[in-house]
Amino acid sequence: MRAFHVTAAGAAPALSDLPVPRPGPGEILVRIAACGLNFADLLILEGTYQDTPAAPFTLGMEVAGTVEALGPGVDGPAPGTRVAVFGGQGGLAEYGCFPADRAVPLPEGMDEITGAAFQIAYGTSHVALSRRARLRAGERLLVLGAAGGVGLTAVEIGKVMGAEVVACARGEEKLEVARRAGADHLVPADPDELRARLKALGGADVVYDPVGGALFDAAFRACRPEARLLSIGFASGEVPRIRANHLLVKNLTVMGFYWGGYMAFRPEVVRDSLAELMCWHGAGRLHPHVSHVLPLDRVEEGLALLKERKSTGKVVIRIA
Repeated sequence: MRAFHVTAAGAAPALSDLPVPRPGPGEILVRIAACGLNFADLLILEGTYQDTPAAPFTLGMEVAGTVEALGPGVDGPAPGTRVAVFGGQGGLAEYGCFPADRAVPLPEGMDEITGAAFQIAYGTSHVALSRRARLRAGERLLVLGAAGGVGLTAVEIGKVMGAEVVACARGEEKLEVARRAGADHLVPADPDELRARLKALGGADVVYDPVGGALFDAAFRACRPEARLLSIGFASGEVPRIRANHLLVKNLTVMGFYWGGYMAFRPEVVRDSLAELMCWHGAGRLHPHVSHVLPLDRVEEGLALLKERKSTGKVVIRIA
């Protein structure tokens, strides 16, 4: 089979021919139809991601495809079932073995491209906003990086939850994508303008931040009392530094969030969230946005789109 494989730590990934794997205990073998790309894939290649796998490994965190075989002791999903799986690695290949308990059957109305783009982006925003920030209807939600993979889903989910959404993104095209996802207010990604515009609106109750850097600082200074700030990631490359005494002035809360971490200590949180999200999608309340679909031999192009911030929503690699 073909796979976008890393042979050793620090080595550049390459499209390679590998044997089709066999599922071990607790695993299923999936014939992969599509794999969603994530900013975390770039961090894995740099060796800076919190869950960077040991080499050798195949890149690709989330997939959709069809179950081909079950490993020892596995009762299902049955061969022939279409599933989406968050495996953390192994997705940019024609076949992959993944934990059976992470497989989510795809509903009839969801194709494999959508399935491969769904779990991380929507799961991150849903658990972050509903469980961690406890966003309430009528509150004002600021979403930084609002046209990106997770940011765009935060706009959508914020609206479903009844929030007033302020979308911050770079450039008119990306702001228009956020507007079509339901954003009530559009703000360019300039720290001074963000702070001024947000203050003019009356501040934010919840800040969803996958960007970090100067935009986080601007949002921090324009929060309402008792606001909650979600630190999702640092696409800017700059981790914010927060002075604890500044939190006291407005009784602010800054909280970290890593969706994949729940797989280890509270997997039922992820399962319940995805079940609700699948219902929302089936009811027509969510509209996944995939800006680019590329074949397996163009993975590097897809990663460059993420690195250079030229995509909106998700980039998906079509395997079959």
